[in-house]
Amino acid sequence: MMVTKLNKKDVIKSISAFIIGALGLVAIVFLMIVINEKSNTWAFVTAKKNELVITAVAIIVLSVILYCYFLFENKTIFKRVSKMIEIFLLLYTSVMLVFVIGKYVDSAARPLSFLALMAAMLLRNRDAIFLNTIFALLLLLIDRFTSITGLNMYDANASLLCTFCTGIVAIFVLRKVKTRIGSVLVALALLAPVEGINFILHLSYEHWNATYALNLLMYGALDSILSIMLFMVILPLFEFIFAELTVFRLRELTSDDAKIIKKLKTNAPGTYNHSVVVAQIVETCAKEIGENSELARAAAFYHDVGKLKNPEMFAENQSEYNLHAELTPELSVDIIRSHARDGAKLIKKSRLPEIFADVAVQHHGTLPIKYFYVKALKMSDGELNINNYSYSGPTPQSKIAAMIMIADASEAATRSLSDRSPANVESLVRSLIEERLDLGQFDDCNITMRELSIIKSTIVNQLTGVYHSRVVYPKLTVSKKK
Repeated sequence: MMVTKLNKKDVIKSISAFIIGALGLVAIVFLMIVINEKSNTWAFVTAKKNELVITAVAIIVLSVILYCYFLFENKTIFKRVSKMIEIFLLLYTSVMLVFVIGKYVDSAARPLSFLALMAAMLLRNRDAIFLNTIFALLLLLIDRFTSITGLNMYDANASLLCTFCTGIVAIFVLRKVKTRIGSVLVALALLAPVEGINFILHLSYEHWNATYALNLLMYGALDSILSIMLFMVILPLFEFIFAELTVFRLRELTSDDAKIIKKLKTNAPGTYNHSVVVAQIVETCAKEIGENSELARAAAFYHDVGKLKNPEMFAENQSEYNLHAELTPELSVDIIRSHARDGAKLIKKSRLPEIFADVAVQHHGTLPIKYFYVKALKMSDGELNINNYSYSGPTPQSKIAAMIMIADASEAATRSLSDRSPANVESLVRSLIEERLDLGQFDDCNITMRELSIIKSTIVNQLTGVYHSRVVYPKLTVSKKK
């Protein structure tokens, strides 16, 4: 696994961001006091100054703990100021939503799972769980020390357990959901822990009766419903503001309704079909080596969009006549080579994710375009510089780009095989990987030999499934029954 190293600038930047973030949380609590107490704010602060100091110090301590967690578990967070801002903005939003709904609806209806649902989409599982734990403790501090939420001991304890338990359930259940509409069903999964915890912890409450129990059940259900509804409304805002590539966003970008995909399907059907197969292969490869399979799949859909500029100049979109027969090898190379850069430009112009542009320009690396190099050699008397007949690069900078490079070449080469037996496909894919290793195409992407072996086996299995041999049907004309 690649180790993230922080320089002095990163450390100063991250510490500053967390100090400001912690002070922001303290300010949010003060704002809640102002909203709750209005003209009595100063009297409230004076009367509760000790508790409020404890709350402020505890918030700072929780922020320090959060910083230490990322320092030891996920330093990459500190490389992006926007990510640190996003984390604290999520905490601010969650605290305010819980406060407002608790004040104007009911304390039992507070959307305690909202932060966990958002974190599950925006962070890794482990990071999401830890952030949800910090949020649960933060709510307990506010409930027990500030008194602005008006919760008794039973409600505060139930809130702590509900936030933690439903958060864990939300994080793991939401990972299996692939569509925004499907996430609505997560509310059902959240009902059980919410209702169970509320019911059990309030059994010994002195005001317990049938009406109180019914209210708990009703507002507990509202808690789950509001969490999901707010999640669905606010997540797109975070996706837009922070350019987040959630599974929902990635699925939308690869649907047939996506602008460039629709154009690819209409104007370059051969390239579209090739991209669909490559995306399927890469998604499976990514799962096998522990990469982000949804991101890999989406990047594969866009890796060849540069061919939209001259779709008829690429073999998969041609009929029987090859337009390159009329061109010099040098001109053909320029056209073929330019699709990598053209794809990156189109992706950036369309304001699509940066990684799509990176993959588009990297998926051929600095490989030679051998067909036209050989053609040029035959037309030349002397030596030719192979670099003039090669892609401009750079070589793959990520494992996703490397997987797409291999899958792209393997799919195209397999289609040209007359005998697509598993042994032949395996030999072909192995030779393609070895060639790219020899040419140093994987030197900058931190991919291991073990991962390349897994990728090879996965691609062979996928391609032999897609291009399996077919039964030769007898020629027979059947007349209509009388």
